[in-house]
Amino acid sequence: MDVVEVFKEFFSEVGLIDLICVPGLIFLGAWLLRTGWGRRSLSDSVVREHNMPAYIPFVVFFIWFSFFSVGLFLATFLTEVEDFREVIFQNAALCISAMFGVGVTVFTVRRYFVRGLRGFGLDLRTALKDFGWGFVNLLTVWPLVMLAIVLIILLGKFFYGAGYEMQKHEELELIAQYPQVSVRVVILLTTVFIVPVFEEFLFRGLFQTTVRSLLENRQSRFKGGPGAWAAIAISSGLFATVHSTAAHWPALFVLSMCMGYAYEKSGSLLRSIVVHSLFNLCSVLATLYQ
Repeated sequence: MDVVEVFKEFFSEVGLIDLICVPGLIFLGAWLLRTGWGRRSLSDSVVREHNMPAYIPFVVFFIWFSFFSVGLFLATFLTEVEDFREVIFQNAALCISAMFGVGVTVFTVRRYFVRGLRGFGLDLRTALKDFGWGFVNLLTVWPLVMLAIVLIILLGKFFYGAGYEMQKHEELELIAQYPQVSVRVVILLTTVFIVPVFEEFLFRGLFQTTVRSLLENRQSRFKGGPGAWAAIAISSGLFATVHSTAAHWPALFVLSMCMGYAYEKSGSLLRSIVVHSLFNLCSVLATLYQ
């Protein structure tokens, strides 16, 4: 057996996901030791200054959802197609509505946040640094996300039998179902570049900021780290439950906790966007590889 065959056999048995977990466990262990199991990790983070009413994030979500629902209706019922073109139209509706949601959020941020977009956590001068640290953050949380997936699969097999399989995300199922390049390009654009930006604007930028402000303004015991972690957990719960497949919620919650931490630790929303986009990219590439 030559060297190439040895590597092929090794990767077929171990798998790329297992290899990614190795550096992730090292980073996770180092972070736990350095921060006292996370207790000191956000003690120096500060609340973003704003005068935004607590209902504003719900208003932004409602405006986006209404716009998306109308676009999806038009894409589904007025195009009169039932093949791969319907998938393209539906993803186009999602892309356009997400960009519309980004525009609404930017308008909101300029209206309510002190220092505007920079106070919100958007500063292109930190983009390169945020990309590097976002990659490290994703590696660190990767073992925990995989553990959540494994536990859900084990529980599914226990309750529903050995044949249980976790349902894939709808977009990943569409990638596997339709081999057309146009379908895969529009799904890649939607899931990796457009939707993560809007979701981070909404759930991290607006919801998480609002929840933390409420907690730290009203109860002093939530000042500093405790308030930040509570806000991250609440916004992560919202983020997970808006996704339709309940089996995905634990893994999404863990991933969202990482994205929320990255936002609070750095003050940069670009960092959580990088984590979100890279995770979605890994999921798409894994589906294409399979």
